[in-house]
Amino acid sequence: MPEEGRTVRTRKHQSGRKQKHFNSFRDDSAKTSERITLIQADLHIHTTYSSDSTVTPKTLVEKLVAHSFIKVAAVTDHDTVEGLSVTQKLAAAYPDILIIPGVEISTAEGDLLILGTEETPPKPWTVENVVDFARDNACVSIVAHPYREYGMGDLARKYKVDAIEVLNGVSSPSSNKLAQDLAKLMGLPGVAGSDAHNPSELCTVYTEVQASLDIDEILKTLKNGLVSVHSIGRSIHF
Repeated sequence: MPEEGRTVRTRKHQSGRKQKHFNSFRDDSAKTSERITLIQADLHIHTTYSSDSTVTPKTLVEKLVAHSFIKVAAVTDHDTVEGLSVTQKLAAAYPDILIIPGVEISTAEGDLLILGTEETPPKPWTVENVVDFARDNACVSIVAHPYREYGMGDLARKYKVDAIEVLNGVSSPSSNKLAQDLAKLMGLPGVAGSDAHNPSELCTVYTEVQASLDIDEILKTLKNGLVSVHSIGRSIHF
């Protein structure tokens, strides 16, 4: 559990709803190859190590175990990686479950997801510093919910990020549509994450990745744009 006295910004977020899908890149012909494995991943989840979440690491792992096809999740707590090792230890009992290390960093210009890190970037947390940290450590930098509260909006165009979160499970359809347009404008891959802060929001949307069950390969594939995004029960391709 989070340390007593540690201050983490309290956030408001909207109730979950079904969203459209955005294909930042899709090579349907690649599906014919027997060597291609499709991994479904929820790339934006908060545990109780974020002060505004009620999702315990145990609840997250149990959700992945019970889910019929989403077996990969990124733990992206607000400004801390304290919950990562706890979640990974619980998941280690299940060979088909993979926890991607990550963090959601609060900058003055908006939130950034960093996937692939087991530590927080050094301060000051400017967008430029966080993006540089991600690049220097072979991580993936993602603009989180750009057109919602704490989002970067059009300011994201100033920075050399790796991807845009185009389908956020608790953002409005209009906010997600603006994020999709931003990714197209910047020529970047689009990814999806539930942004879950309570158990009912887990795995409502997901990113499909053409990769094996390996963190480094998944991160590389995200950067290369071999991904598509989905919400449960609906599919719209661009």
